[in-house]
Amino acid sequence: MATSIRLGTRGSVLALAQARLVAEALGGAEIVEARGDAPQPAGGDKARFVRGVEQALLAGEVDLGVHSAKDLPAELPAELRLSGVPAREDPLDAYVGPGRSLDEVAEGARVGTSSLRRRAQLLALRPDLDVVELRGNVDTRLRRLAGGDFDGIVLASAGLRRLGRAGEIGFAFDPGVMTPAAGQGSLALETRRGDDDAGAAAARISDATALIELTAERSAVGGLDATCRTPVGVHAALADGRLRIAAFVGLPDGSEWVRDALDGDPEDPVAVGRELAERLVTAGARDVLERAEAAV
Repeated sequence: MATSIRLGTRGSVLALAQARLVAEALGGAEIVEARGDAPQPAGGDKARFVRGVEQALLAGEVDLGVHSAKDLPAELPAELRLSGVPAREDPLDAYVGPGRSLDEVAEGARVGTSSLRRRAQLLALRPDLDVVELRGNVDTRLRRLAGGDFDGIVLASAGLRRLGRAGEIGFAFDPGVMTPAAGQGSLALETRRGDDDAGAAAARISDATALIELTAERSAVGGLDATCRTPVGVHAALADGRLRIAAFVGLPDGSEWVRDALDGDPEDPVAVGRELAERLVTAGARDVLERAEAAV
């Protein structure tokens, strides 16, 4: 069965590495590179990373889409569903460059990142830093760092680990200091509704803990009406029967932010994420998000 499944993926080195992990977990599958990403508008649009794969799914060209879960929009096309979440890789953000903590990063250091969320949290912690936009794949970003364009860069630990580049990590940020993006470190397996074979295959390699964490995180983002153009971090961790979820909402310049965290019932991760979003809104997060959107 597994070898007849066609996995749809983007064509980047990281996306292909992730698809190979899924194919291996399935016991074999054909990997199909979907059409390229849509052009990126100002301020970013992570949903463009999934559109080509979703189009291939809807056209019947592939059976199962493999996405970085943090790129998957809160609302999916009606014909598609999230059918599985494999075991999660390290969800934390990583600093690549000299230093073993943010305190050791030189004053005024030029730090590269493509993420408004990372920018906001870096500047909230260290307003002296010169945070500069850095785009491109992981290899491109590391090459620019090596070339002296930056003193340090911030990337997802998961991507570095999946590419065998974990040795590049200077230090990982504590999630209470740099809250990761919802879904960071997780893969999302998307199928067509009614395709029971592909859905069953995705469910077979799904990890219960990863699914609970991702569900809570996506519920919180949905409750906030957050977009890829707003600096929002949400991180859930299930351990010892307790689901802990934390979130950050801030302005891109780090001048204002709201944080909150709570423990909830892992049997109802949607409710846990929704409760966190409601608490954040009560604390002023909606106003911060609206001003952040306007500032981009």
